Amino acid sequence: MPFMIFCRLLGLVLCGNAMIVYLASHSIPVAGVATLACSLLLQVVYFGSVLFLTWRSSCACRAGERAEHSVGQGSWIAANRSS
Repeated sequence: MPFMIFCRLLGLVLCGNAMIVYLASHSIPVAGVATLACSLLLQVVYFGSVLFLTWRSSCACRAGERAEHSVGQGSWIAANRSS
């Protein structure tokens, strides 16, 4: 996703959150605190998703190495049996 689209979506979510909280509570300080809490939650979720994708990528890489390793051993065993 391009950075400008990401920034626009982030601004839209935060402004929408602030507007909804303000309309529900009629309090600017409450809307500000809720918007800060929303931005913190978005950052935590983003960080968690990056960690998850990194972990999943490393698991897939290790699984590929194991498959290559076992194929190599299998062909060595098959070559020695035919001799």
